[in-house]
Amino acid sequence: MAKLDRTDLLILKSLQKNSKFNITELCEEVNMSKTPVYERIKRLEEDGFIKQYVALVDHKKVGLPLVIFCNVSLNVHNAEHIERFTNEILKLDEVTECYSLGGVFDFLLKFVLEDLDAYNKFVFEKLTRIQDIVKMQSSIVLQEIKHTTQLNLKLPEKS
Repeated sequence: MAKLDRTDLLILKSLQKNSKFNITELCEEVNMSKTPVYERIKRLEEDGFIKQYVALVDHKKVGLPLVIFCNVSLNVHNAEHIERFTNEILKLDEVTECYSLGGVFDFLLKFVLEDLDAYNKFVFEKLTRIQDIVKMQSSIVLQEIKHTTQLNLKLPEKS
């Protein structure tokens, strides 16, 4: 993995705040001209530090106010069953995040839906039809306290 210097980290921090950055402001912040900043951004993209650029959409404003986290356990824990489960989850547009866990449950899912009727339909028409699920436990989000995609990148001291 490539080593990131202070300038790379400053660029990443700025892009995390707003990927529709103003190049002039970014150049001032890192004290470089446009060409080297563009080259660094291109390298950060090519090296996989920047995976993609996205718009964070307000789920409530687009009619999807219900956020649910669901813990899932499988009854079989071999590669074939886990791969089958993950492939099925990848097909579900309602699932916005999925994590493999260590501990009591095997997976944590996050889905965003219209309402409780949509949740009920999603669970019984899609989720429970996935083979090998033995246990599910859902939690409904009452209030979103913090939601960010920004990583807490530590900058090295200036030299």
